[in-house]
Amino acid sequence: MSVGRIIETDADVAEGAAWLAANDPQMARALAQTGPLPLRRRPDGFAHLLSAIVSQQVSTASAAAIWARMEGAGLTTQSAVLAAGDDGLRAVGLSRQKIAYAQALAGADIDYAALRDAPDAQVIATLVAVKGIGVWTAEIYAMFSLGRADVFAPGDLALQEAARVLYDLPARPTPKQLRTMAERWTPWRSVAARCLFAYYRVAKGREGIT
Repeated sequence: MSVGRIIETDADVAEGAAWLAANDPQMARALAQTGPLPLRRRPDGFAHLLSAIVSQQVSTASAAAIWARMEGAGLTTQSAVLAAGDDGLRAVGLSRQKIAYAQALAGADIDYAALRDAPDAQVIATLVAVKGIGVWTAEIYAMFSLGRADVFAPGDLALQEAARVLYDLPARPTPKQLRTMAERWTPWRSVAARCLFAYYRVAKGREGIT
């Protein structure tokens, strides 16, 4: 099964944005306010997923501080995380729950190179099978670490709020409702996500909310 279009360059994002503007008037309005959308490609692999786990339910500053300590201690590889044990991971600031999640990821032995060629659904299924990785994290990884063009993350609160404002909805859509809405943006759902992320910042800035 084909993995579909991969977003690798700014030109790919621009192509998706042009398609969205031509097929959805509200998206065209949002893009007129956001300007060119960012590429937002990130590395793939164990360290990036481990960083995502570290960042869960803590402030950006706290996550950055913990991750810096982990990098300093060399705890960014599967073998190092497994060798560190509970005490070694606790020493860099991980909670008991995060320790369990980090060890689960390290022990999952995911073939990250193979994920690059796996269908979207298989990528998501492989990642959510690991304790501590939810659907949102898996979808964000597929979008930004693997560059998948047609993946969306309807559980993201910023995407829900941006959709509410842009489409003048009476309430923030549920993940299920937003997933259904996103079907209209196929085959460029991940560019639609970039648009909504950018529009969220524009809309909140206009409202004086950070």
